[in-house]
Amino acid sequence: MSLNLGQINRDLQGKSPLEIINWAASLAKSPVITTNFRPYEVAILKAVTDVQKDIKVIWCDTGYNTVQTYKHAEDIIKKLNLNIHLYTPKQTAAHRNVVLGIPSVEDPKHVLFTEQVKLEPFARAMKEHQPDVWFTNLRKGQTAFRNSIGIVSQSKDGIIKVSPFYHWTDKELDSYLIERKLPNEFSYFDPTKVESNRECGLHI
Repeated sequence: MSLNLGQINRDLQGKSPLEIINWAASLAKSPVITTNFRPYEVAILKAVTDVQKDIKVIWCDTGYNTVQTYKHAEDIIKKLNLNIHLYTPKQTAAHRNVVLGIPSVEDPKHVLFTEQVKLEPFARAMKEHQPDVWFTNLRKGQTAFRNSIGIVSQSKDGIIKVSPFYHWTDKELDSYLIERKLPNEFSYFDPTKVESNRECGLHI
């Protein structure tokens, strides 16, 4: 499906997340949400499942999440009755810690580490589910790359990537979660990024 992304993003500017989700859902035959249960992820999970309750939720778990994140994930999965499809690295974190450890971003081995714990499970998930619409909680201001993509972008393979909360601030999301009595969790660790403003690399 060929889209005029510039026009679409102009048309969706100022629309509510619900309006954006409904627009994207009208195009979708095989939509997915991806999540890692980082802070504010519950907002996109709640908003999209309110429109399509049984949508596939792809969780790529690096194996290095904090105890608090795992507890938060279990809470949200039950609370929202999520249709979770879990993807993990082919090698356990315990085994990798012995042979590779967690390389710093300056270490040449960091590329291999990122491929193993994040990129390969994500690619496997996308290959298996073949989505046409991909909901995500990317927001403007998080990284330089994310500042450039807009509410809607499209991969070279034609997957429509939709970020309904793209223009929302933390303060607005805080209010959204409070109004809906949804929990948030800030004790989150991404072993491939370390610094919060580094890009995650999940772009297709």
